[in-house]
Amino acid sequence: MKLHGTKFLSMLSLCLALGVAAPLQAQTYPSRPIKLLVPLAAGSTADIVSRLVAAELAKALGQPVVVDNKPGAGGTIAMAELARSPADGYTIAYASQGTLVFNQALYQRPGYDSLKDFAPIYLVGGVTNVMVVPPNSPANTVLDVVAAAKAKPGQLTFSSGGSGTSHHLSGVLFAQMTGTEMLHVPYKGAPQGIVAVMGGEVSMGFFNMPTVINQIKSGKLKALGVTSLERSTLMPQVPTLDASGVKGYEVNTWFGFMAPAGVSADVLNRLHAQVGKILSQASVKEVLAAQGFDLAPLQPPSALSTLIRDDLAKWPPIIKAAGATVD
Repeated sequence: MKLHGTKFLSMLSLCLALGVAAPLQAQTYPSRPIKLLVPLAAGSTADIVSRLVAAELAKALGQPVVVDNKPGAGGTIAMAELARSPADGYTIAYASQGTLVFNQALYQRPGYDSLKDFAPIYLVGGVTNVMVVPPNSPANTVLDVVAAAKAKPGQLTFSSGGSGTSHHLSGVLFAQMTGTEMLHVPYKGAPQGIVAVMGGEVSMGFFNMPTVINQIKSGKLKALGVTSLERSTLMPQVPTLDASGVKGYEVNTWFGFMAPAGVSADVLNRLHAQVGKILSQASVKEVLAAQGFDLAPLQPPSALSTLIRDDLAKWPPIIKAAGATVD
């Protein structure tokens, strides 16, 4: 088949355009501000890390990275928005174990599928939760709480930053493993739930260490145990729940950056590389370590997908067995 000169040049131009489209997109990205959705309230662990990374990411990319806190409904509002967003890299989110795993079991229709609707950018790391009670609480050990809960079934209360958060599920798992009944009291965000414990509005709470470490040190909260299997180097005097009589108890909350499914590999790779550089900075690592945040080692984005898949096999049966739901 013969092609006339004009038609040949048109087809050649098309082929060349297709061949360089992806590299050009990576080179020109970003050309406008990026929105970073945070599914939890200002002052939460997610917010602390998001704002730190957003400020550095804006410097690296030469465009503003605007943090948009959208708490509520266990983070489903923010994550559903991410799932609906254009796959162009201009809307990303700082997601958590709660939004990507717990919500899939707690909500009949969360508005997204964690494995199909998102593309992983970076597995940041995680934090342990701390079981805290008011400073004047008669409970001084984890087993004191267990005894009180068994003496008054359903009367002890625990707060959280919302249904579906790790604070909520930490309490669910605790009740399940100790054979007790406790009443969950969800608040709009972690800060409000923490204030409720400090003021004695509720009996206890299980909150991310970065959000309660200062209150514990100042005596506004009393720490009874950490939810990791090892003691925290920041509070070595606080035992683990596992060693305090709730054998096998473990909750380690993880976080990561996500994009909508379909974002080009070039854009994802650029975001992954930049976030990795930011989190490797000594000043950033120092700030996060002081807050009790354990950074994950540098891994490909697929590591986050694997973690989501593994936790989706682990947690829904625990949640369903406990009868926990928000619908």
